[in-house]
Amino acid sequence: MKKELGFSLIELAIVLVIAGLLLAGVMRGQELIANAKVKSLASDFRNIPTYFYGYQDRFRALPGDDHAADTHVAGAVASSVGQQQNGLIEGTWNSNTNTDESFLVWQHLRLAGLATGATNVANAQYLPRNSEGGQLGLTSTAALTAVSANTFNSAHAMCSDGILGRYALQLDTLLDDGAGNSGAMRILVNGTPGVGEAAPVAGTPYLVCMSF
Repeated sequence: MKKELGFSLIELAIVLVIAGLLLAGVMRGQELIANAKVKSLASDFRNIPTYFYGYQDRFRALPGDDHAADTHVAGAVASSVGQQQNGLIEGTWNSNTNTDESFLVWQHLRLAGLATGATNVANAQYLPRNSEGGQLGLTSTAALTAVSANTFNSAHAMCSDGILGRYALQLDTLLDDGAGNSGAMRILVNGTPGVGEAAPVAGTPYLVCMSF
């Protein structure tokens, strides 16, 4: 009779160790990818308000709200009915109306050399996107209907949508108080005004807005 040979305990132990190392490597790789995504998204929330105030310091007017933008930066859209120069960015955060201040803000920032991207408002790539493919936008907190009235104390806010809940919560922890329904950053169900989600669902995309 032919004797059947199986794996020894040592061989099984080696297989289990290798499998464990492979699993740990995969999990570590996923963690690194997630951290890279959050850092990229966080850079938008850090850099864009800096560009905004950089323009204000240089020209004593807000980008998008600047009546003299066409004299301040060559190629800018001249003063129009859409620009009130009242110290607030008017228009929805995700406006695609090329006379809205919240739409023109990107042209002014880019022509001033503060931000990168297309300066022609008719360009299909004009509206900025985050690393997840969601849209970026700026507006006054008074015009930000995505959040309940009087949620923010600051005059302006930046928004970024299409951000999965797991990344949104990491963003809030990194840049604010770690709760999506309090502080300067709010995690919102896009299209449903509110104060924010305290416990966003990991795999659900959200709109994230931060006042500045």
